[in-house]
Amino acid sequence: MAENSKKLHIAVFPWLAFGHMIPYLELSKLIAQKGHKISFISTPRNIDRLPKLPPNLVPFLHFIKLPMPHVENLPENAEATIDVPYEQVKYLKIAQDGLELSMSKFLEDSTPDFILFDFTSYWIPSVAKKFNIPTAYFSIFIAAFLGFAGPVPGLNNDYEIRKTPEEYTVSPKWVPFETSVAWKLFEVSRIFDASMNGDEENVSDIFRLYKTLENCDLLLVRSCSEFEPEWLKVVEDIHRKPVLPVGQLPTTSYEDDTTKMDTWREIKSWLDKQEKGEVVYVAFGSEAKPSQNEIIEISLGLELSGLPFFWVLRTKRGESDDELIQLPEGFEERTKGRGIVCTSWAPQLKILSHDSVGGFLTHSGWSSVVEAIQFEKPLVLLTFLADQGINARLLEEKKMAYSIPRDDRDGSFTRDSMAESLSLVLVKEQGEIYRKKVTEMKDLFCDKGRQDNYVENLLSYLQNYKNMKG
Repeated sequence: MAENSKKLHIAVFPWLAFGHMIPYLELSKLIAQKGHKISFISTPRNIDRLPKLPPNLVPFLHFIKLPMPHVENLPENAEATIDVPYEQVKYLKIAQDGLELSMSKFLEDSTPDFILFDFTSYWIPSVAKKFNIPTAYFSIFIAAFLGFAGPVPGLNNDYEIRKTPEEYTVSPKWVPFETSVAWKLFEVSRIFDASMNGDEENVSDIFRLYKTLENCDLLLVRSCSEFEPEWLKVVEDIHRKPVLPVGQLPTTSYEDDTTKMDTWREIKSWLDKQEKGEVVYVAFGSEAKPSQNEIIEISLGLELSGLPFFWVLRTKRGESDDELIQLPEGFEERTKGRGIVCTSWAPQLKILSHDSVGGFLTHSGWSSVVEAIQFEKPLVLLTFLADQGINARLLEEKKMAYSIPRDDRDGSFTRDSMAESLSLVLVKEQGEIYRKKVTEMKDLFCDKGRQDNYVENLLSYLQNYKNMKG
């Protein structure tokens, strides 16, 4: 077992988004628990906002703060995607690219055994190579997303490059089995320019991803072989390098923050008054901000459903976001007592663990999906950006979630379909399949022993790799 071998020093460097930093932190904590040393690298403000570590991990998990480079058009103090409107995220990528020198200095001085990095910093392999440090791309995207994203064009293959949004709405040629996993046209259209094309200032996301996949030594995926074995095989076949699932990494919290405890106390006292299994919990992650039109349909759909709800609503992304969104007139008065709209931080894990919550209306970001399964809450999906559409299709295909019916071209949906979808999944008999399925999946996603095995396998693989290359 890995226990007897020499302890490793592993550096980790996630993208500057909490949806990436948290899974990186969860994996880091699991590795640190085994007595290996972790250097978790990010910018000062992000590190200060991460959840506190349990005291037993403090000696093993070190936070390394690299100062954020100044980038024109990036608002002051903006260090994560939650600090900026969507169209300014590219400046964060440019700023993270500006960390190349300080990263190089860190790697030279501390010579970790491995560095785990995210697709945005595609330049890590070339920096790490100078110091003979092997690299692993740790993908917080599931295998279905990586498989759908496909092989690096022209690298040992003759697959054509997809040039139009429409080409992303069908299953690609390299997927050898029948599947409905693909983007809807509105999902890919929303991200097409930034993700597929880039501009003079910034390379595209797909360029970053392909460079990362081409140059990393190993590929780690937030997934488990029991959940999507066929997609893990696609990823291995198209990239021809070792692919290691690291488990689903359910979120673990260590609370010692009194202000946060007070917030929870208030929320809990409201939840305690609700009927068991009736409350809809609504949250769309730290990235997604619905449009004004979507806000109106979501609000009126919640109202029409007649169900009690707790909605965590982001009204703006960062200080420089001047597009404020508003709830429909009179909505809060009409739903007073039955529903709460919370525009500040809310403890998602604690809310999901409460008995009165009967379902989760979510953007289908993978951390939220895992958290819902952790507490056996059925899923109603409303996707916004990035990998969410691909996640949603896989969940629908496996009958693990229900998506609100929308227009494939423009993504529009109605308050009526919102209300019907919520009562289907939470209340009606036809929705029983979703309620049952999420309970069945809990063991697969959240069993501690299973998760531990994935981490053990990863560590013994890394130990052997190091000895072999040694």
